[in-house]
Amino acid sequence: MLEELIGQQVVVDLRSPFVCLGTLTRCDDQYLELKQADFHDLRDTSANRENYLAAARASGIIPNRRRVLLVRAEIVAVSRLEDVSVGI
Repeated sequence: MLEELIGQQVVVDLRSPFVCLGTLTRCDDQYLELKQADFHDLRDTSANRENYLAAARASGIIPNRRRVLLVRAEIVAVSRLEDVSVGI
């Protein structure tokens, strides 16, 4: 199912207080690769996860990594950025 998201901007929620936004470029049985990614530690901001994602959807992803590999075992959820609900 992840293959249908390749080339799209996605949100990857991790088990830790990190979230990663970027363009999904590849995936295998161990990793997801995102390019032009924003790898964000939610402890560094006063915004909760939902508010951070809503702001990213409204203003666009501001990358801080050209490429990031995410370990699939640490991933809780993957969704398209455009599927993030704004203004709930």
